[in-house]
Parts: sequence; C-alpha cells; structure tokens
Amino acid sequence: MVKTALKENAITETLDKQVANFSILYMKLHNYHWYVKGENFFTLHLKFEELYTEAALHLDVIAERMLSLRAVPTATLQEHLELASIKEASKGASAAEMVKQLASDFTLLCSEMTEGIALAEESKDQPTADMLIGIRASLEKHSWMLESFLGR
Repeated sequence: MVKTALKENAITETLDKQVANFSILYMKLHNYHWYVKGENFFTLHLKFEELYTEAALHLDVIAERMLSLRAVPTATLQEHLELASIKEASKGASAAEMVKQLASDFTLLCSEMTEGIALAEESKDQPTADMLIGIRASLEKHSWMLESFLGR
C-alpha cells in the first residue's frame, strides 16, 4: 500500500507542476499576443491566441484530473511561479525571441510529459497516461511548427 500511495503522490505532484506550467504559459502567451510587433504580427497574433486558448484547456483538464484523484491543484500565481519549470515572459522580446522561447518551453514540457507518462504507466494509471500523451502530441506539433517558422 505504501508504494501505491507514494506513486500516486508522485503522479499528483507531476500533474501539479503542469498546472503551474500551463498557468505561466497561458499568461506568457497572452503577453506575446498583446505585445508582438513586426512583419509577422498578424500571423503570430492569431497563433498566440490559438495557443493560449489551448493552454487554458490543458490547464483545466490537468487540474480536473488532479481533483478526480482527490488531490488539490495549486491555484495562486505565487505557487505557480514557485513550482513551474518554465519562466514568465520577459519584457521587450522581439517576435523571433517570442517564438524561440515558446519552442524551448514546448520542448521542456514535452520532456516533462514523457516523464509523467512513464510514471502513470508504471502506476497503471491509464487515464492520466492517456491525458498526458494527448497533450504531449499537441505540444510536439506546435513545437515543430514554431521551429519551422524560425527556419530550423
């Protein structure tokens, strides 16, 4: 029983970190949406809106999964900033810097999703593994598109 409880705790801690990450990502994407400038304004303004809308959905799904596991997701900006692996947007970033930062963030999140998937599968928590697989697949696609935008 102790091993199961420890694994469940590790799963909910992993999920809570993603609640924090997607909360920070949501605000970062809003920042980029509002402040992007330059020749790619129209393209990026719309793309950032698409991405923050999706980030909000992922945030809600992950938090609700935690609640269904009888865990309590963090819900304050201070907690999110302390727990998140990704950082807030910095002021004055160029459009290219915004895209580079998001590509980097998505790569980091994919790596963390992979760890969470392995943990969930090891614990035979298929619903959590399935949820994380779906999120990772979406992030991988966005990462590829952002990298392609940068000509990489």
